[in-house]
Amino acid sequence: MIEWLLVPATYLIGSVSSAIIVCQLMGLGDPREHGSGNPGATNVMRIGGKKAAGVTLLGDALKGLIPVILAKVLGVDVMVLAAVVFAAFLGHLYPVFFGFKGGKGVATTFGVTLGVDWVLGLVVLATWYAVYKLSKISSLSALVAAILTPVYVWYLVGNQYLVAVFVLISVILLWRHKSNIQRLMAGEET
Repeated sequence: MIEWLLVPATYLIGSVSSAIIVCQLMGLGDPREHGSGNPGATNVMRIGGKKAAGVTLLGDALKGLIPVILAKVLGVDVMVLAAVVFAAFLGHLYPVFFGFKGGKGVATTFGVTLGVDWVLGLVVLATWYAVYKLSKISSLSALVAAILTPVYVWYLVGNQYLVAVFVLISVILLWRHKSNIQRLMAGEET
């Protein structure tokens, strides 16, 4: 039962906003008040450039990756592992330390997929990259990768709890990207 303590601890780790911290350290202000207003790597790229965005992306991925790897090293039950995956994602979206206003969850989702299974993570990344190379639209790449991730989990990992949590994550990712989807449908997404 003590292994369940990893879930709230992971939520707290997920609640550390890489975008806000990086922007503050680099003197860029609060990313929630600039650009798109989203505290994520894409917006940090708009307001601070590639270096700031890269550090943000790395931080967001690591806060998904590290707790999942720790849970696996500790040999937790797969239900706990699925809860840890979701807690990292939820912490990023609704960070307790930053007024419950977080990012869209793409980089943290990549981190948890990589933690669950490195091949899974690479397949998700390859999907994002392939769509990006064809479309040059980051949000479209993220949406396609999000839709396909539960399918990849089913085939590569084959665990019903993990499939269910990634279906839930994918639905939430689509919902968080609703404005991007509207712009894509209107042909206005950059």
